[in-house]
Amino acid sequence: MLAVVGPGIITANVDNDAGGITTYSVAGGDYGYSLLWMMPFVLLALIIVQEMCARLGVVTGKGLADLIRESMGVRLTTLILSLLVFVNLANTVSEFAGVAASMEIFGVSKFVSVPLAAIGVWLLVYKGDYKTTERVFLIASSIYLAYIASGYLAHPDWGEVGKAFVTPNFKLEVGYVTLFVTIIGTTIAPWMQFYQQASLVDKGIRVEDYKYEIVDVVVGSIFAVIVAAFIVIACGATIHKQGIMVESAKDAAIALGPLAGKYAQILFALGLLNASLFSAAILPLSTAYSVCEAFGWESSLSSEVKDAKVFFTIYTALIVLGASIILLPIKSLIQAMMASQTLNGILLPVILITMLHLINNRQLMGKYTMSRWLNIVAWITAIILIILAVILLILSIFPGLFR
Repeated sequence: MLAVVGPGIITANVDNDAGGITTYSVAGGDYGYSLLWMMPFVLLALIIVQEMCARLGVVTGKGLADLIRESMGVRLTTLILSLLVFVNLANTVSEFAGVAASMEIFGVSKFVSVPLAAIGVWLLVYKGDYKTTERVFLIASSIYLAYIASGYLAHPDWGEVGKAFVTPNFKLEVGYVTLFVTIIGTTIAPWMQFYQQASLVDKGIRVEDYKYEIVDVVVGSIFAVIVAAFIVIACGATIHKQGIMVESAKDAAIALGPLAGKYAQILFALGLLNASLFSAAILPLSTAYSVCEAFGWESSLSSEVKDAKVFFTIYTALIVLGASIILLPIKSLIQAMMASQTLNGILLPVILITMLHLINNRQLMGKYTMSRWLNIVAWITAIILIILAVILLILSIFPGLFR
């Protein structure tokens, strides 16, 4: 089992990226613990979607982009991948915005932190193989414990926290509805499915390892959602109690200093830096996997550069573009982060419906198609996620709709 685990844990945790941490920080800062009741449902949806992805990967031995091309043809695949590349570039920009924001807390200019971060994540993939890169990513996943420590150091009222987890609370106002939808949108992003399935194939996980990969998916999902909950708790116990408004994870980290102590502030800021670096490496990697799979080009971290020129070129291009855009005079880093979450919402319905079509193809999956009950749960989950993604898109276009 220890030899198999990795893709599920890494994929689930990397989605707690700069945009996700910003979303959870604002949720806790603006609404306290009142959104915690969502977390068990978010966990269930995350496990269902990631299990589908794992099942497709281990049974077929192919990446999601490869399966889409075989099932839907080159033209539709090109359209989906064009949108995916654009969305992933926006997300990569968001991650470098997170690097800049976290290091500005320590007084480091983005003109220093962003280029150094870009070089670091590029070297990790360019010079490493799959085993080395996965170990680094697993270490990065463990650093998310900083957020659990931050939540504990904030000294929340655990009775209130427990009550919030089991008490549904919904407010029909634009800020609450936007956060409600964005929390789900930031937890289940389109790129995750492409990355997880590609990494399963690259690692060589076989169908007989499926039961161990399910453990990988469940453990990774639980840890990721616990971390998200503790970010909400940390900000709810301090920033919300004091009536301080925050717009970003950087604001939250700064506000934690006088309210919960410098250690909580430092841990929160370091967590943001780690998450941003982690995701800045994974998102371009997911994009390179997807494009190369779809068109039959070599796509493996263990390949020599000369044998996988397109793969490493795409990876390098997204790193360079993502970092360069953040060095431009952008008025608001938070706007860059939130825009990427909206773009995720546009692409998510397409990917979910495609996955459900593929996983129920008996010719493709054999006896590993989903059971009737799992299908019902998966379709209900997909429909809810699609509805929420549409709401998020509408809110981004018409922000005053619920006022």
